[in-house]
Amino acid sequence: MPRLEACLVDAYDTIVTCDFSVLRNELSALAGISPDTWRDEYARIGDAVTDGRISRGEAFTRILRASGREPRAGLVAEMLRRDQELLLANARLFDDAIPFLQGLRDRGVTIAIVSNCTENTRPLLVKYGVDALADTLVLSCEVRSAKPAAEIFRCALDRLGVAAEAAIFVDDQASYCAGSVAAGIRAVQIVRGELDGQVPAPGTMVVRSLPEVETLFGE
Repeated sequence: MPRLEACLVDAYDTIVTCDFSVLRNELSALAGISPDTWRDEYARIGDAVTDGRISRGEAFTRILRASGREPRAGLVAEMLRRDQELLLANARLFDDAIPFLQGLRDRGVTIAIVSNCTENTRPLLVKYGVDALADTLVLSCEVRSAKPAAEIFRCALDRLGVAAEAAIFVDDQASYCAGSVAAGIRAVQIVRGELDGQVPAPGTMVVRSLPEVETLFGE
């Protein structure tokens, strides 16, 4: 088995957690629509926001118009500002995240954060110093590809300059781990709580914490 040289790490629910209902409730109030309407309308376009086909600002505009509200001057800009503030205020790193990333760096392991996200996530990772510990941030909205598609994994491997066999991927979602395995990358599913009916992808190792992943890299 090739020596592991790189670790591809998911962001949300792997190294960082956030109660997104707080953002949904406040943004929907700013928009003058119900949280349920916001959720339903966002679900229609969420994939396009995640893979960068449309910006978060364009998404907010579409949600407003789909709800019968023509955005007043400055409203979308206000919503974007508040959205970023709320994410920065409500998201937090898991206690084992920084020690895990620092431990990998100390071992000489290269790191890519591989996240399905929108453009409000990079400032969050910068705030917590994750960008400084990772060699690259591979964000779906920037690379125009989202997990479980092979392209986002290939992008991460190319940026790190490693082969698929020399990397491991860590994520909380079984389907994304399956995408990693399909791309030839060993996968580890982190389950911090209950599986909630999820069945781990074939060939995927299940762990309960990030230190368990670090041990896979040996001394």
